[in-house]
Amino acid sequence: MGKTVRQAARATLQLGIAAAMAFGMYLFITVLLVTAIATLAVVGAWMLPETVTLVRRIAGAKRHQVAAWTGRAVPEAYQPIEGTLRERLRIAVRDPGTRTDARWMLAYYVYGALFFLAVPLWPLGLAVDGVWSGLLRRDALVLPLISRLADLDAHWSETLLKPSPRARLAERVEELTATRADAIAAHGAELRRIERDLHDGAQARLVSLSMRIGLARRAYDRDPEAARRLLLDAQDQAEAALIELRHVVRGIHPPILTDRGLAGAVRALAASSGLEVAVDVRGLEDTDGPRPPAAVEAAAYFVVAEALTNAAKHSGRDHAEVRLARTTRGVRVLVRDDGRGGAEGGAGTSGPAATTSGPGTSGPAATTSGPGTAGPAATTSGPGTTGSATVTGRPGPPAVGAPAMGGSGLLGMRRRVAALDGSMAVTSPVGGPTVIEVELPCVW
Repeated sequence: MGKTVRQAARATLQLGIAAAMAFGMYLFITVLLVTAIATLAVVGAWMLPETVTLVRRIAGAKRHQVAAWTGRAVPEAYQPIEGTLRERLRIAVRDPGTRTDARWMLAYYVYGALFFLAVPLWPLGLAVDGVWSGLLRRDALVLPLISRLADLDAHWSETLLKPSPRARLAERVEELTATRADAIAAHGAELRRIERDLHDGAQARLVSLSMRIGLARRAYDRDPEAARRLLLDAQDQAEAALIELRHVVRGIHPPILTDRGLAGAVRALAASSGLEVAVDVRGLEDTDGPRPPAAVEAAAYFVVAEALTNAAKHSGRDHAEVRLARTTRGVRVLVRDDGRGGAEGGAGTSGPAATTSGPGTSGPAATTSGPGTAGPAATTSGPGTTGSATVTGRPGPPAVGAPAMGGSGLLGMRRRVAALDGSMAVTSPVGGPTVIEVELPCVW
C-alpha cells in the first residue's frame, strides 16, 4: 500500500506541474493575441519570431517533463530563427516545428487539466484501497488510476510534440549537407597532404637520385671509385625514397589493415604507441564472421591511432585502454586513458615491437614480424579466444602501418566518423579520464 501511495503522490505532482503549465499557457493567450494583431498590422511583425521562440521554450519544458516521467527523450526539430526580419518571419511561419507546437498547445488547453480529475481520486482511493489493499491484501484499485492519468498526459504530449516526418527529413538533409561539406574539406586536405608529402619527400629524393646517377655515369670512365661512391649514395637515396612512398601509402590506407584486419592492426598500433595499452576485442577477430567494410576499418584504425597519440603526448600517464566491439548496427570503438584530461590533436605514433600476452589472441603462442611492427619481432601469446590483451611499447622509429595523422586531432577524427554517418562522443574533464567513444554503422 505504501508503494502505491508514493507512486500516486509522484503522479499527482507530475499532473500538478502539468496543470500549472496549462494555466500559464492560458495566460499566454494574451501574448498570442497581441502578436497576431501586431503582425496583421505589419508594424509589430517583429513580435512573431520572438513569440515563436517563446513557444519553442514552453514546448521544450514540456518535453523535459515528459522525458523525466517516461525515461524517454522527446526529440525536437526546429530551424534556427536567424537572419534579417524577413528571413526570421519566413522561418517562423514555414517551419514545420511551429505547426507541431501550435497543434500541441491547442490540445493542451484541454487535457492539461487532468490534475483536477486526479484530486477527487485521493479521498476515494485512500478509503477504498485502504480496506481493499491494506486489510484484504489485494491490489489497489483507485490510486493507480492517478498514475494512469499521468501516463495519459505524457503519452498525448509525446505524440503531439514529436517532430513531423517533414521536419525530421529537413533536419536530416541539413545534417547530411554539413557532413558532406566536412567530408569534402577533409578529402581536399588529405589530397594536399599527400601532394606535399610527395613533393617534399619522395620527389626530392628521386631528383637527388637522378642527379647522383648522372654524375656517376659521367665520372665512370675517369674515376671509377668516385662513380662507385655516387652509386652507393644513389642506392641510399632510392631506399629513402621507398620509405617516403611507404609513409604516404600508410597515410592513405595502412596495408596492415588488409593483411591482419582491424583487430590485428590495432594490436600492432598499440605495441608501437609507447604506452602500455590494454586491447579488448569482441566479435572482430578473423574467425568471428565477415569483416567490416574497408572504409569502416580505416576510420576505426585512424581514430585509435590519433587517440593513442594524444594519450602518449598529453595524458602524462603510461597506460591506456582500447575496446573494439561488433554491434548489431556496426562497430564500436572506445579509447580511454586516465591522464590529466583535455584531449588535443597530435602527430603519429611510433615504437618498437613489444610483448603481447592475454586472451585477446587466437591460436597457440606464436612469434610474428612484418607489417605493423618496428624493431624486433613482436611476441604474441594467448589461449585462442577473443578477449583482452595488454600491449607495451617504447618509443622508436615509426611503425609500419601507423598513420601520419599530421596533427588532425579531434576535428579530423570527427570528420572521418561523420563522413560514414557515425557518431563520436568525447569526455575529457579536467583531471581525467579522457574517453573517446565512436560508433561506426555498417551492415553485416
